[in-house]
Amino acid sequence: MKSAVNTPARPGMVFLYMIVIASALSFSGCEQIGAIRERIAGRKDQAGPEGAPAARERAVFAVNTTTAAQGQIRDYLALSGDIVAGSTVDAYSDATGKITRVFVSIGSRVRRGDPIAEVDPSRPGMTYVPGIATAPVAGTIVALPAQVGMTVAQTVPLARIAAGNTASGGGLEIRLYVAERFISRMAPRLPCEITLDAYPGEVFQGRITELSPVVDPSSRTMEVRIGVTNTDNKLKAGMFAKVRLITETKTEVVKIPAAALSRRFGENYVFVVETDPEDPAFLISRKRIVVPGISIDGELEIQEGLKPDDEVIIRGQTLLEDGTRINVIDRVAPLNGGN
Repeated sequence: MKSAVNTPARPGMVFLYMIVIASALSFSGCEQIGAIRERIAGRKDQAGPEGAPAARERAVFAVNTTTAAQGQIRDYLALSGDIVAGSTVDAYSDATGKITRVFVSIGSRVRRGDPIAEVDPSRPGMTYVPGIATAPVAGTIVALPAQVGMTVAQTVPLARIAAGNTASGGGLEIRLYVAERFISRMAPRLPCEITLDAYPGEVFQGRITELSPVVDPSSRTMEVRIGVTNTDNKLKAGMFAKVRLITETKTEVVKIPAAALSRRFGENYVFVVETDPEDPAFLISRKRIVVPGISIDGELEIQEGLKPDDEVIIRGQTLLEDGTRINVIDRVAPLNGGN
């Protein structure tokens, strides 16, 4: 009986098997490469002349716009102060005695020579004719120390008069204090707008009448006095006033909402709306480098870079680039022609 013995493969057969396997792998790889090439060729047939997809769509961003306006813009400082008597003069008696009568009250308007109080200089055992203390100047009574029955000397004031005709606005002023950093913007006769809590919605006019020659070293502020127009006599000494001190006024400037301005990499720019030159059915954003000027109360002066009636993007501009397609969903009314 013969036992089974493994016959070793001959070298020629092993080599033949390797050739067959390599050929099969090579044929399979060629088929895969061919299929890939066919797919690439098919894509090229569907693409444009430069291989870009013909049906590719550009993103469109929603924005709000307004129109650049031409008008007036004013820069101002918002301050506050008290209404006080501008120039005061005290009335005195010519003799020492007892006050027997007072002819005026606080707020009374007097002319020069009008009676203020009657003073009786009589002493025990001596009787004299009462004397009349008169107003040394025309104005308004703002303080009245004199009371019937009190004894006064020649050095004691009977009344304090705010000099000037308060019916025409004289005699009252506003005293306020300006920080040192704003002193260079102060000048005599600068106009002011004054508002009071007592008269909401009403605006009174005034001008700087006096600037202090010194700065308070403790507060680093300078005193400013403002003369007020008080033709209807509504303003009273002691009132608290809010003041807009107009430091600069420009007319016929181009202005837009301040929110439209963007700043990046040291550039100031806005985006305006233009028609897409590639497809007039679409709108695009155009970047405009601008030179900003006064910015106050949400309004911005544009010194260079814009013209009146340019349509400016005021909302949605943070994601825009030059040439981005846009859809205007709201057009806001332009700023008014002045403040």
